[in-house]
Amino acid sequence: MLLSPPVCRSGPAYARPWPDSCESWHSGHSSWPGRTATLDRVTERNVLAPTPVDEAAAVDATPDARPGRPRVHYAWVVAGVSLLVLLGSAGFRSTPSLMMDALHNEFGWSLGTISSATSVNLTLYGLTAPFAAALMDRFGVRLVVVCALLTISVGSGLTMLMREPWQLVLCWGVLVGLGSGSMAGAFATTITGRWFRARQGLVTGVLTAAGAAGNLIFLPVGAWLVEQHGWRSAVVVVSLAASAVAVPVLLLMRERPADIGLLPYGATEEPPSVPAGGRAVARSLRVLRDAARTRAFWLLAGSFAICGATTAGLVGTHFIPAAHDHGMPVTTAASLLALIGVFDVAGTIASGWLTDRVDSRLLLVVYYALRGLSLVLLPQLLAGSLQPPILAFVVFYGLDWVATVPPTVALCRRHFGEDAPIVFGWTLAAHQIGAAAVAGLAGLARDALGDYDLTWYGAGALCVVAVGLCLALRTVRGDRAAVALS
Repeated sequence: MLLSPPVCRSGPAYARPWPDSCESWHSGHSSWPGRTATLDRVTERNVLAPTPVDEAAAVDATPDARPGRPRVHYAWVVAGVSLLVLLGSAGFRSTPSLMMDALHNEFGWSLGTISSATSVNLTLYGLTAPFAAALMDRFGVRLVVVCALLTISVGSGLTMLMREPWQLVLCWGVLVGLGSGSMAGAFATTITGRWFRARQGLVTGVLTAAGAAGNLIFLPVGAWLVEQHGWRSAVVVVSLAASAVAVPVLLLMRERPADIGLLPYGATEEPPSVPAGGRAVARSLRVLRDAARTRAFWLLAGSFAICGATTAGLVGTHFIPAAHDHGMPVTTAASLLALIGVFDVAGTIASGWLTDRVDSRLLLVVYYALRGLSLVLLPQLLAGSLQPPILAFVVFYGLDWVATVPPTVALCRRHFGEDAPIVFGWTLAAHQIGAAAVAGLAGLARDALGDYDLTWYGAGALCVVAVGLCLALRTVRGDRAAVALS
């Protein structure tokens, strides 16, 4: 009868079935058939296989890997939280337009005075983005976004106490402008760049579309609140909503996949670690200085400035008065502008999907060309009532409104690598500058000429320039190239 090997009690049985104290037992007893091979196999199995303690720790660290659970990458959770943040940010920024008449009636302020707060808001919204991207690299996305949401909450809440126009500019122009600017396009670029290698274009499109979707959700609700309960009820809702959105950010937002032991979605290897930048302001300016030495930056910033000029600056600001000049009721024109936002959501998501599959430069060329064509035709389409041609414009133009964002972001990644969020922040600043400039010039042209026709034709010509700028990207050489991630 074969003797069983003695059992050692010096440690856990599952960790070492052949303890050190027993190793002398089998040395020199080669007469036991198969004993040596059996010991080798058992030893190898226990060295290579994880212990029960290790297995439990691994299951706890990666809950998605547990049997029977759907394998949902945490990148989609982060993207969902980001979508909620951007939906709220867009809705918060749209509130002043709902309060103009109410503030005018209560305080006697002119519409120009009230609009100055919106102008400050839009300017800071654009100029804050590149610095916010650097702050996210330096201090983390979660901290920056939570601070931005709380800034919006404080700014909108203090609006209830205002009595002078400068207080409106401070609360809604400066505070809400800084807060919303910190969650502008650079935020979406940072999230997609850190968490996704596959589906980057699609995710960028969805997050970008959140801007239009936020307006569609909040504008009707805000308008009802102002009409039924006064403008103060609307700002209270904004303040509470901004604070509420901060909760899922605190609980669910994570900085990078590596922080929870994951690779970015679609990645097959660990991305190179990027050291945190130094001072955020200094880094933003350094990135701008370096990017400004490249031809690609000026081509992208120039084309994106034209994008802002021909969307938010012209159509977003002057479509309603232009339609009213042709006899269309203001409420009807406003409904058409809201309908443009509906198709904007669909167009931006589709553009993100296409960005994953088609040359981004080609997409921009097509988008700007079609936009220019639609703007040139618009003076002939406007009428006093709803007609099929103007509805066709709404669909066609709406699909193209923010479709330029996903391919522009992809090109920033291609040329500027890890600095892409900050570079895109600077191109977004160019977008807002273009929008502000054309918004003012179009109003002056209307006062001088009596109509907007020349403005529409000029916008069409600008789109032709944008086409040329995007085509010139084909000849760019020697820029700081990074591996294309889209």
